[in-house]
Amino acid sequence: MAIVVGRPDGEGLTAAVDALRDWQYEGAPMQLHPGDLGWSWRFGAGALAAAVRTWSRDGRILALGFLDGPNLLRMTIAPDVQQDEELAWQVAADAADPERGVLTPGEAYIEAPMQALLQDVLAEQGWQGDEPWTPLRRELTDPVKEPDLRIEVVGPEHGHGAEHVPARVAVQRAAFANSTFTEEHWRVMAAGPIYAGAQCLVAYDEHAAAVAAVTVWSAGPGKPGLLEPMGVHREHRARGYGRAITEAAAAALQKLGASSAIVCTPSANVGAVATYQAGGFEVRPEIRDMRRDA
Repeated sequence: MAIVVGRPDGEGLTAAVDALRDWQYEGAPMQLHPGDLGWSWRFGAGALAAAVRTWSRDGRILALGFLDGPNLLRMTIAPDVQQDEELAWQVAADAADPERGVLTPGEAYIEAPMQALLQDVLAEQGWQGDEPWTPLRRELTDPVKEPDLRIEVVGPEHGHGAEHVPARVAVQRAAFANSTFTEEHWRVMAAGPIYAGAQCLVAYDEHAAAVAAVTVWSAGPGKPGLLEPMGVHREHRARGYGRAITEAAAAALQKLGASSAIVCTPSANVGAVATYQAGGFEVRPEIRDMRRDA
């Protein structure tokens, strides 16, 4: 049967997330993670479903894409079909035709596993490698020492830890200049099914000021867990708080059963790379999105 591109409804979104979770494995290349969808859930299930594309054959999902904006498709492919020629050419064709609802015309970007045949097909069609990103990984086999800093888990809306929701939001907005994160966004995200395997952490200094925060996402026991996002309050940088919250994130993922902790940041952000390395993460080979010029 032919490969078809689809937009999942509510039930289909659950199946898509389940497939994405199944595709995570120890030693996998940096790829789209359930946590990426979990973080986007802050805008609601409907908005997330509208941004997801699936490629299926005989009812089986072979690839999943997430539109992180109208001109960036972040996607991954089931491990056993990453060299499937029909799939690679179909994804490339769908990305090239705006009428198919995958990408808008003009300049566009596709993030896909570096070893997938899709990379070669896109290159044949004139796509070029974009700016490099640096994946980092921390092994979680050995016990992770938690930092000597007060770390709090942000709890549900009505329960222990709920008092840390405002701090979690405040740090996010102070760490990222264009952040629109709100307490309502946090509540929607935390109520979503993907957050069942996640935690938000907030670090406080000796004056009880919230200085850093992170959200960690488990894909299930024995699978890599993701940090997305991690940030340090702009008024409290260069004091080791990034390293501390990164160590806390690794410890939290270990307790959630993750086999390793992974994260990815632009290679040009040398400060972020250094922070993760200080937190026990090791640099992996750089990756690049594929770019189509206008």
